[in-house]
Amino acid sequence: MLFNKNNDMLLKEKIGQMLLVGFKGTALLPNDPIVQAILARQIGGVILFDYDYALKKYDRNIKNPTQVKHLTQQLQSYATQAAKNHGSQLLPLLVSIDYEGGYVNRLKEEYGFPKTLAAADLGSGNKKQAIQYANQMAMTLKQAGINLNLAPVIDVNVNPINPVIGKLGRSFSSDPKIVTEYGALFSKAYQQHGILCAYKHFPGHGSSTGDTHAGFVDITETWKEYELDPFRQLLQQSYVSPIVMTAHVVHYGLDSEGYPASISANMIQKLLRSQLHFDGVVMTDDLQMKAITDNYGLRDAVRLAINAGADILIFGNQLVATPQDPQEIVDMIYQDVTAGKIAESRIDEAYQRIMKLKEKLIISRQN
Repeated sequence: MLFNKNNDMLLKEKIGQMLLVGFKGTALLPNDPIVQAILARQIGGVILFDYDYALKKYDRNIKNPTQVKHLTQQLQSYATQAAKNHGSQLLPLLVSIDYEGGYVNRLKEEYGFPKTLAAADLGSGNKKQAIQYANQMAMTLKQAGINLNLAPVIDVNVNPINPVIGKLGRSFSSDPKIVTEYGALFSKAYQQHGILCAYKHFPGHGSSTGDTHAGFVDITETWKEYELDPFRQLLQQSYVSPIVMTAHVVHYGLDSEGYPASISANMIQKLLRSQLHFDGVVMTDDLQMKAITDNYGLRDAVRLAINAGADILIFGNQLVATPQDPQEIVDMIYQDVTAGKIAESRIDEAYQRIMKLKEKLIISRQN
């Protein structure tokens, strides 16, 4: 395969669009690494957090509504500057957050944001209340300049003492029909307000007995077929989320080689794409979680994820001592493409899906 300088630059920019990264700071300065990455078009999006694991305090990206709005405006202004510098089309950043409500809620009431309820509380209440909260949350995101919510969680609460789903009230219900109904309410609200959302965690994290942040999690014996029902139903709807986030869970019945879903071709290509007919963006859960880092090297994990069919890779930079430099990942993927270990067509496929997402953002900005 022959590459010239222009093709190299274009390929690297396409790869950059596949990266969604976390960073430190409640305001941006021109020399900040995240600013340099945006200007160099090495990333396609960011993820915001309130809690800083390294510092063990709530001082990462979020202080109050005014500050968050200013931060997101800064982020997008650098994306605009990057387009001018490169003489190419504007590619707005995906500015994402985990805003589920309840326990997993980065926009807390004490920071000045509206109150939220956990999915478990909403799912056991009435739909009218859920619709009110869904619309309020969508408006809160829009006002803050956050265009992608990594929610709703459509895991079924199979195991109520699950440490990362059931115990935290992150599932709407143990009944897949209720999960589907409430997932739909949130999908509609986000779509109406021009906010992208992501269904998670495919193929279902609700039956697990462990936490993939902490290490290897095998759901082979606990997983139920009906955990796919919310995905199966919601992916058929006109208000479908354009993104599905994969879990790092292992299921030997779905992948006999034991690859976690985020890096499993069997779960992404065969199950999600072929059987459930999903043609949107597949996003990994954070690749710095221990389920991945304890078992795979960085290069292997990235290559496996892309070859499995993942379009966006998350590096939250929360769980590591040294933040991941996006240029290192871009160069790593580029080298694998030039060596024939990742097909260039796979990068193009991911890029086209991401561009469809960004076109929606541009349209919603104009309306």
